[in-house]
Amino acid sequence: MATIEKKSLNQPEQTKQIGRMKVEVIKMGGLNLERHTAEPGWRWSVDVKPVVKTESCQVKHLLYVISGKLHVKMSDGKEMEFNSGDMGLIPRT
Repeated sequence: MATIEKKSLNQPEQTKQIGRMKVEVIKMGGLNLERHTAEPGWRWSVDVKPVVKTESCQVKHLLYVISGKLHVKMSDGKEMEFNSGDMGLIPRT
């Protein structure tokens, strides 16, 4: 039977640091929901690539930008910038 759930990212079930990014995780309905907080100057190529050892991110992202901006460059060369209030879907590369 389906049930209603409530959790808060202010009380994450898991917290991890990946380079200059803090990742807070909660699980609901079989999904991982994450809040990523990046320090100014964060770059995937500098902060994540050495950890995951791939040329590009291999994870699909549904995102909402609360503040600041996020510049994305795909493996095919397509680029897009996300700003405060934007939602985006970034496919696996």
